[in-house]
Amino acid sequence: MQTKKQSFIESLANVTVGFLITIISLHIIFPLLGIENHSGKNILITIYLTILSISRNYILRRYFNRRQ
Repeated sequence: MQTKKQSFIESLANVTVGFLITIISLHIIFPLLGIENHSGKNILITIYLTILSISRNYILRRYFNRRQ
Protein backbone atom coordinates (compact mmCIF):
# COMPACT_ATOMS: atom_id res chain seq x y z
CA MET A 1 0.00 0.00 0.00
CA GLN A 2 1.20 3.49 -0.82
CA THR A 3 1.40 6.35 1.60
CA LYS A 4 -0.41 9.58 0.76
CA LYS A 5 2.91 11.18 -0.10
CA GLN A 6 3.83 8.34 -2.47
CA SER A 7 0.41 8.58 -4.15
CA PHE A 8 0.87 12.30 -4.65
CA ILE A 9 4.40 11.88 -6.06
CA GLU A 10 3.21 9.18 -8.48
CA SER A 11 0.31 11.38 -9.62
CA LEU A 12 2.62 14.36 -10.02
CA ALA A 13 5.14 12.38 -12.11
CA ASN A 14 2.38 10.96 -14.30
CA VAL A 15 0.83 14.37 -14.88
CA THR A 16 4.18 16.06 -15.53
CA VAL A 17 4.75 13.72 -18.46
CA GLY A 18 1.17 14.37 -19.61
CA PHE A 19 1.74 18.14 -19.33
CA LEU A 20 4.72 18.00 -21.67
CA ILE A 21 2.90 15.76 -24.14
CA THR A 22 -0.11 18.09 -24.12
CA ILE A 23 1.95 21.24 -24.78
CA ILE A 24 3.64 19.57 -27.75
CA SER A 25 0.36 18.07 -29.01
CA LEU A 26 -1.48 21.41 -28.93
CA HIS A 27 1.21 22.96 -31.12
CA ILE A 28 0.71 20.14 -33.62
CA ILE A 29 -3.06 19.61 -33.60
CA PHE A 30 -4.37 23.19 -33.39
CA PRO A 31 -2.88 24.29 -36.73
CA LEU A 32 -4.15 21.10 -38.37
CA LEU A 33 -7.67 21.92 -37.15
CA GLY A 34 -7.43 25.57 -38.18
CA ILE A 35 -7.41 26.79 -34.57
CA GLU A 36 -5.28 29.83 -33.88
CA ASN A 37 -2.24 28.78 -31.89
CA HIS A 38 -1.39 31.06 -28.94
CA SER A 39 1.30 29.74 -26.62
CA GLY A 40 -0.03 31.65 -23.62
CA LYS A 41 -3.55 30.26 -24.05
CA ASN A 42 -2.19 26.77 -24.69
CA ILE A 43 -0.22 26.85 -21.46
CA LEU A 44 -3.21 28.18 -19.50
CA ILE A 45 -5.45 25.40 -20.84
CA THR A 46 -2.76 22.82 -20.09
CA ILE A 47 -2.25 24.09 -16.52
CA TYR A 48 -6.00 23.90 -15.86
CA LEU A 49 -6.22 20.36 -17.22
CA THR A 50 -3.06 19.41 -15.31
CA ILE A 51 -4.56 20.50 -11.99
CA LEU A 52 -7.67 18.45 -12.75
CA SER A 53 -5.55 15.46 -13.69
CA ILE A 54 -3.39 15.59 -10.54
CA SER A 55 -6.52 15.77 -8.39
CA ARG A 56 -8.22 12.92 -10.25
CA ASN A 57 -5.15 10.67 -10.10
CA TYR A 58 -4.56 11.31 -6.41
CA ILE A 59 -8.20 10.76 -5.40
CA LEU A 60 -8.50 7.53 -7.40
CA ARG A 61 -5.19 6.20 -6.05
CA ARG A 62 -6.22 6.91 -2.45
CA TYR A 63 -9.65 5.35 -3.05
CA PHE A 64 -8.19 2.11 -4.38
CA ASN A 65 -5.52 1.98 -1.67
CA ARG A 66 -8.21 2.37 0.98
CA ARG A 67 -10.18 -0.53 -0.49
CA GLN A 68 -7.26 -2.94 -0.10
